[in-house]
Amino acid sequence: MAGAKDKTWFLREGLFAKYVVSLVGLVVFVLAVNGAMETWISYRATKISLTDALEDKAQGTARRVEQSVSELERQISWVTTASRDTIEKRRADYAQLLQQVSVVSQLFQLNGDGREVLRVSRQSTTTNGNADLVRDMRFTDAVARGVSYSPANFVDQRPVMSISVAHSGFNAGVTVAEIDLSFLSDFLSDAQVGKAAFAYVVDARGRVLASSSKGPDVGKDLSKLPQVAAAIAPAREPETSGTDFNGHAVLSAASTVPKLGWSVLFEQPTAQALTPIRDQLVRIALLIGMGLLVAILAGTLLARRMIIPITALRDGAHKLGEGDFSHRIDVHTSDELEELAGQFNRMAGQLQETYSDLETKVEERTRDLAQSINELKVLEEVGRAVASSLDLNAVLPTIAARALEISHADAVLIYGYDAEKRCFNLVEADGIDKSADGAHVTIDEGDNILSEAAARCEPIALADLDHATEQPLRDVAVNAGFHSVLVVPLVDQQGTLGSLVVLRRAGGAFEGSLTGLMRTFANQAVLAMRNARLFTEVDHKSHALETAHETVRAQADQLREQTEQLKNWNKSLEERVATQLGEIERIRKLERFLAPQVAQLIASSDSPEGLLASHRREVTVVFCDLRGFTAFTEATEPEEAMNVLREYHAALGKLIFKYEGTLDKYAGDGVMILFNAPIQFEDHTARAVKMAVEMRDTIGPLTERWRNRGHSLGFGIGIALGYATLGQVGFEQRLEYAAIGSVTNLASRLCSEAQAGQIVVSRRVYGIVEPWVEARALDDLQLKGFNHPVLAMEILSLRDEVDDVADVVDASAARRRG
Repeated sequence: MAGAKDKTWFLREGLFAKYVVSLVGLVVFVLAVNGAMETWISYRATKISLTDALEDKAQGTARRVEQSVSELERQISWVTTASRDTIEKRRADYAQLLQQVSVVSQLFQLNGDGREVLRVSRQSTTTNGNADLVRDMRFTDAVARGVSYSPANFVDQRPVMSISVAHSGFNAGVTVAEIDLSFLSDFLSDAQVGKAAFAYVVDARGRVLASSSKGPDVGKDLSKLPQVAAAIAPAREPETSGTDFNGHAVLSAASTVPKLGWSVLFEQPTAQALTPIRDQLVRIALLIGMGLLVAILAGTLLARRMIIPITALRDGAHKLGEGDFSHRIDVHTSDELEELAGQFNRMAGQLQETYSDLETKVEERTRDLAQSINELKVLEEVGRAVASSLDLNAVLPTIAARALEISHADAVLIYGYDAEKRCFNLVEADGIDKSADGAHVTIDEGDNILSEAAARCEPIALADLDHATEQPLRDVAVNAGFHSVLVVPLVDQQGTLGSLVVLRRAGGAFEGSLTGLMRTFANQAVLAMRNARLFTEVDHKSHALETAHETVRAQADQLREQTEQLKNWNKSLEERVATQLGEIERIRKLERFLAPQVAQLIASSDSPEGLLASHRREVTVVFCDLRGFTAFTEATEPEEAMNVLREYHAALGKLIFKYEGTLDKYAGDGVMILFNAPIQFEDHTARAVKMAVEMRDTIGPLTERWRNRGHSLGFGIGIALGYATLGQVGFEQRLEYAAIGSVTNLASRLCSEAQAGQIVVSRRVYGIVEPWVEARALDDLQLKGFNHPVLAMEILSLRDEVDDVADVVDASAARRRG
């Protein structure tokens, strides 16, 4: 009881809290949304007004700085007039300017050749210093533009810059004034910047040139601050917020000094700038707190008014639950709660009316339940008998005895159906001697109650046998003193198995519950009969299975023999696959320095090691490289040099493979190709010359594209013919196919002598390809490493007849690919 009270109290308090929380939450939500919107609008307005004010100050300061620098330029230009035609006059003017303009720390004059002729500072005067400043930016820009402003730099932590003004007249020279930029801090005083803000000036690299008292140190690099990076970046909008030099958030405004490339930045800490917003948030919090208090009070009053009728409903339901159906709930709220109380009262009246009949019904239900339990026990016993034995002689007597017991009948008969003889045979009886002879022992299928019940698959009951039609079972039953009968067919999906017959000496109809119960007993009998028949069938099939097992064993032996044959075939296949993989690996290694078709030819030969073994043979060597490549790599980024080499090697590689040459090596732009090794060709020299001409024609457009990108590169080729020792060099993990001999040195030296676009060949090469080329003789060449002059020719072009040579090359390549 105490637990129920606690639970009810908890639910009541939960409902009370729910209403209070809902009302409070609604009020707080409305106030919070309103406060958030007002805060956001105020924040935007405050930020825009502060940013506009800082921007106005920055622009004004930038204009004053630009005006000051323009005034310095005007004063410096005063000493550059043509009337100061002597050094003494110029020195006097320089001294006067130093006295009048304190920010000028030093002046010096450069003549028309860029040499220093006069230098005047506050400490000393130097004439004819003769320092050569002809390449100095201050001189060159002043001569070109008339006035030049040098980038700011720092001397002893002081920012300085130079203003160079060209003298009037032709080649009259330049006056350079060094300016101390400390005066810029005068434009950033606290009176001009404000108490809360700070300002500073940065050059194009983000270094501080001047600062207010609260600003960063002069000379500090602030280029990584977002607002500074945006200010010094070209064509980029300035940032209105960022971080200061101490990492604190600030509002920022910037303005540029176009003439000098400087930027003036005014900043104010965000925490100070948004102080009004913080005060507004405090006011909103106080307002929400007051609203919360009012909502809690109002919610409490409203919730308590609802709790009183709910408590009455709770107490009434509790009494109804205790069985006090005479209690009535008294609620007068004129709403749904009063209607609910009326429903409770009507329900209590109905319960009071029905409670009096409940005990009688319970007794009846108890008797029915006891009967059902008894029936279930009997069915359980029959089920255990069916499950424990497949012998009908042991199961059917149990079914007949229990059916007789539960039905309170006088006799129970069980018939089995013989499908072959088309008759019903008595197999079990209880209450009648089954060994007694009579017409009931065997009943032929036909016009009788057993056949009729089997045909309908439904039980048939005869309440009065004395007035039933004549049939074998009726006559025997009446003679034995039985006056009513119930026949339940024993059938399943596979057909008729027999019948269950219940006999009573007393006449009268059979109850429906008894008929249903007998059908259950009939199902148990069907199950027992079907199990017995299945057991007989399984026994027959087990004998057939033994015969099939012998057959399967013979087939398994045959399958084992076939498996052994399959293993032998699989082993042969693995050996063939291993051989082919070795072939593919050899081809892959050869393709590193041979054309694919040549690598295929070597790999498919019976003795590829013989082709790559050391031997001496006449070969044609082609050596080519790029003119000016060394200077190009020194002046160009490595990435660009690699891009040029990729384009260059890609163009040459296709032609080397096309003419079936052997790539011996390449180092940077230098590439050496062998012909007639390791595969021999009768026309190897003609192939080399044809490839060289096509290389020159292919690289020509490439050099034009490189020239458009600013790279001055040319392409030269040298070709020589002679004997060389060929074979593999290197170590076991890294082997290369190479040629050694003077012919490779000759091809390299001829390539070095070739100009851009030239193909230089030895006389032996020219003697072989003379019918197919246009050439011109070159002067005898003195080549490094050769004691005598070398006769050389330049290949200009191929004649029309050279197409025959190309056809020979293409046909040979096609044969090797085939």
